[in-house]
Amino acid sequence: MAALSGLAAALESYRGRDRLIRTLGYCCQLVGGVLVERCPARSEVGTRLLTLSSQLSHCRTVLRLFDDVAMFIYTKQYGLGAEEEDVFVRCVSVLGNLADQLYYPCEHIAWAADAKILRVDSARWWTLSTVFWGLSLLLGIARSLRMVLTLRWKLRGPAVAFTSRLPRSKRRAMEAQVQSEVLTLLSNAADLANAVHWLPPGVLWAGRFPPWLVGLLGTISSLLSMYQAVLASGQGEATTL
Repeated sequence: MAALSGLAAALESYRGRDRLIRTLGYCCQLVGGVLVERCPARSEVGTRLLTLSSQLSHCRTVLRLFDDVAMFIYTKQYGLGAEEEDVFVRCVSVLGNLADQLYYPCEHIAWAADAKILRVDSARWWTLSTVFWGLSLLLGIARSLRMVLTLRWKLRGPAVAFTSRLPRSKRRAMEAQVQSEVLTLLSNAADLANAVHWLPPGVLWAGRFPPWLVGLLGTISSLLSMYQAVLASGQGEATTL
């Protein structure tokens, strides 16, 4: 019952629902791709799973039509990152927010073109949205890597005297942040591999991944994201106790 209650609570929020749909979609693509490629006797089941994966992805695309305002508010609140101590982190965060903000309208136009609402070339807009997504992921990886190195230097570097004076709660918070940034880095790296795959042929490994590999990378990224959400909620509950 506790697990069902937790699932119901997650599905009540937009982010929780999106994580579940994303994970389910990539899992279907992984299993469907394996069945089509490795199990000819079950290729029909695999094809149906790939179709389901495509529809779930389309569902997420439609839901993202309403994300622009929330992203704009977040970008406005973050501003130029005046609260960040590290100038590098501040710069990549601002650029990442800009890439995210530009991603959404490009995807909306591509979706509208596919739906015959706009008379434009959807392929160009899909490519442009993928470029902005990939850029955001790359900047996110750079930010997480910088954060991990900085935090580890503070915890294990020459400033031992400084870290030894840290309260235990502060030290645990820094260690938890390192873990979170590592998970974010791995999740973004898996998504970046897929983002490059969806670029036009001729760009690195674009178009070379089989469906099961795309599903595997997406599933890894999705599970890491869900795990982070669980950790964050657990830490929030512990803080309130």
